[in-house]
Formats: sequence, structure tokens, C-alpha cells
Amino acid sequence: MASTFLKILVLATIFSCVSCQHLKVPASEFAVSLRSTIKIIRQLISKVSHFPTSIFGNFRLRNAISDCLLLMDLSVDQLTQTLSASLNPNGNDSVTGDVNADMLTWLSGALTNQDTCKEGFDGTNGIIKGLVGGVLDKISSSVYNILLNVKPITTTPPPSRGGSKLISSKKLPNWLKPFDQHLLRGVTNETVEHVVVAADGTGDFTRIMDAIEAAPDRSSERFIIHVKKGVYKEYVVINKDKWNIKMFGDGVNLTVITGNRNYVDGWPTYGSATFSVKGRGFFARDITFENTAGPEKEQAVAFLSDSDLSVLHRCAFLGYQDTLYAHSQRQFYSECYITGTVDFIFGYGAVVFQSCQIVARRPLDKQKNVITAHGRNKPLETTGFSIQFCNISTDANLVNSTTQTYLGRPWKLYSRTVIMQSYISSAIMPKGWLEWDGDFALDTLYYGEFMNYGPGAELWGRVKWPGYRVFNNSGEVANFTVARFITGDTWLPLTGVRYVAGLGM
Repeated sequence: MASTFLKILVLATIFSCVSCQHLKVPASEFAVSLRSTIKIIRQLISKVSHFPTSIFGNFRLRNAISDCLLLMDLSVDQLTQTLSASLNPNGNDSVTGDVNADMLTWLSGALTNQDTCKEGFDGTNGIIKGLVGGVLDKISSSVYNILLNVKPITTTPPPSRGGSKLISSKKLPNWLKPFDQHLLRGVTNETVEHVVVAADGTGDFTRIMDAIEAAPDRSSERFIIHVKKGVYKEYVVINKDKWNIKMFGDGVNLTVITGNRNYVDGWPTYGSATFSVKGRGFFARDITFENTAGPEKEQAVAFLSDSDLSVLHRCAFLGYQDTLYAHSQRQFYSECYITGTVDFIFGYGAVVFQSCQIVARRPLDKQKNVITAHGRNKPLETTGFSIQFCNISTDANLVNSTTQTYLGRPWKLYSRTVIMQSYISSAIMPKGWLEWDGDFALDTLYYGEFMNYGPGAELWGRVKWPGYRVFNNSGEVANFTVARFITGDTWLPLTGVRYVAGLGM
């Protein structure tokens, strides 16, 4: 009997130590917290779904409620993924093989959604926001407490001389089946599509949304959509169940997806996007995403992503205020063209921009251009913007203009943005960065620059904020490389997109 008890004790110890590698508390305790939070969110979804919006009011309010429901549903998915991975860390529930990185990503995303939901009610009468605000705060507190119980990411530093990578012999993500792995290893500029979208009627569909709806749900194989040249005036939403969508166009000047939803006309920022993607593993190439609302319409998003492990390659993002909304989770932008005015690259995601053209354009009179506005509410969130090997400048209309252009400003308390090894034009103001509101976040933000060049990269006039730093060596800044910041070596090789894993020095 004693021998049997000892065996049970040893087995229990071994099982608990599996979770010990990733969690600060027993897996069972961690799971209880997750299940409790998921239950609260589902109750909120049920409550909000039954609100009589016709009684409360207007178009903006209905849009805010709709966005909030989508965000809460996304939180349920992110917490459910975290639950599965925590209970089976050596199984197929981790999408990259780095369980800690995955769980911290999903929890950071789930933490973000409540804030975005509340922000959507700005400009409404406040009744609904008042009814749900307390519950949203409770959910945020609960998610953050769960986040605190995940151990920090442990990553192997990239080689001191990073280089371009295309194919990796590393373990492939479990969400790709053998056929898909074989397909993606051979990806070049040639792609075999499953369906073709053509505005002129020569394809399988004339609307992009019809092609999206034809894709299977939660597929572990790529569903490849060729969007032929043409201007597509439609609003595209790829929901959270549409995994591994790959979409390629005929070129940024040829395949254009365009819309003009905006804040002034009653759309919350989150709901204003011309193109919105939530399903994991999204890939787009050679497409323009555009919002033509103009600077006078305030927030008007061209592209929004909640897609974990997503890649945008050789794409263009055209807009004014809030052009590119990198809302949450891990994203990679390569050789893209991004233009706008106020906060035109913003969001809460963990994002690397590599070899992109980032171009400020003319705003309204007396407005200041700000390139980035990262949102990060808590210090343990594994999010931020990393801008590497990019070209930061302004378009021809701002040459000799009095418009002031800045690298970024702190949207949230722990805003984090690092710019490294990039060209910065003389259009950037000498101080580099702009306050959001007085001294808000100046102590807690994390802004840094490393080995930038060009007339706007001079550091003598930069801000003296406590949260701003100039990296003098590669040690700390290496944390914001592709390999470390978005665990890129575990998933980017399969996309066929060349990237630099480290600092490339």
C-alpha cells in the first residue's frame, strides 16, 4: 500500500512540475481562475446581446454594442486557448511551441479587449457604458491577475550576426498539417490559389467577403485567395474562426480594397476599419488597404488586425488618422508602405515592422503628425511596436511645411515603441517624441532608439523623459528583434517571407 501511495505521489509531482515550468501557481488553480473569468464574460455577452438598442438610441451606440460583443467573444477564445495550453503544455495547444509566449500573448490580447469595448461608447449617452463598465473592469482585473501567474518568457538570444531567413528546420507549428507544411516550404512568388476574386467577373467571386465565407472554419491548412486587380469597395471582416487565410493581390497599385467609415459618421474606431481580421495565421501580399474618409473625419481605420501570427508583405496602408490599427497579438509587417497623419500606426499588439516605408502626409491645419501611438496598460503585457530597417519620412506635400511630425506619443500608461537601424528624415522634430497630455506616462512609457541614421536621427535634441532611452549596446535592444519579441523563428519561416531574426550586425 505504501509503495502504491509513493508511486501516486511521484506521478502527481511529475504532472505538477510540467505546469511549474510555465506557471507560478498549480495548473488546477490557474484553470479555476480562467474558467471563472470566461463565465463572467459569457454572462456579459448574454446581457449585452439583449439590450434593446432601439430604446437607447443611435447608430453609433448600436455599432459600439456590436463591436463590444465581438471583442468579448474574442476574449473568450483567447482565455480558452490559454486554459487548454496551461492544462496540456506539452500537447498541441501551443501554436508556436513556446507555451509561455503563447499564453502571455493571448492574455495580453484579452486584457486589451475590455478597454477597446469601453472606448467604443465614447460619444454615446453613456447609459450602456455605465451598465457594463463595472463588469468590464472586473474582467480586466481578473485577466491581469491571471497574467501575473504566468512565468516570464525565456528565449534563447539570437546569433550576434542576424541574417535573412526563409526556411527553417525547427519544429513546425502544430496547427499546420503535413500538406500545408510542404506547400509553405515551397512558397515563392508563385502561389496556387483555392479561389479567385475578380471584380470583372472572371473569377469564382466578385466580392472578397464571399471568398472568405467559402473558407473552412478553424482550418490547419492554408486557404489561398487570389484577389485580381481591381478596386473593391467593400468592408471585409475575417472572423476569429477563419484560420490561416492567405490572400494575395496583383500589386499594391492594382489590387485595392477601399472604404470610408469613420468616427464622425458614427463608427467607433474599432468598427471603422475597411479590412478587419481576427482569425489566426492571416497572410496578405501585394494588396492596398485604404480608408478615404480624409483628415476632417477623424479616426478612420484602413486595416485592423487581431490576428495572432499574422504577416503583411508588400502591402500598402493608406489613410489619415488611425490608418493601421495593430489591435492585439503577434504581427509582422515586411516591405510595406504605411501613410497617415495622427497616430497612424496604433494599437496594443506585439508588432515588428521591418523594411517598411513609413510616410506622414498632410493633416488638418494646426494638427501635428504622430507616427505611432502604442497602447499598453500594464507593465507585464508582452506588447509594443518594434520598427527596424525602415524609412521614416513625409510625402512631397509636407516638404517645407510648418507641420510638426513626431515618432510617437504614449496612448496608454506603459506605451512601448522602439525604433532601430532605421532612416529618419529631417521632417521629424528634433525632440522626436510628443506628450499625450501633460506629464501622462512620461515616467512609465518605454521608448527607445538604436543605431538610426539620417538628419532626423540626431539625438542632441531628444526628450529627457524618464521612460525614454538611447540604447548604447545590443544587449537590451535585442529583446525587440523578430526572434525574441514575436518568437518569429518558430512561425515566420513557413510564410516564405524573408526576415532578419536579430539585429543584422
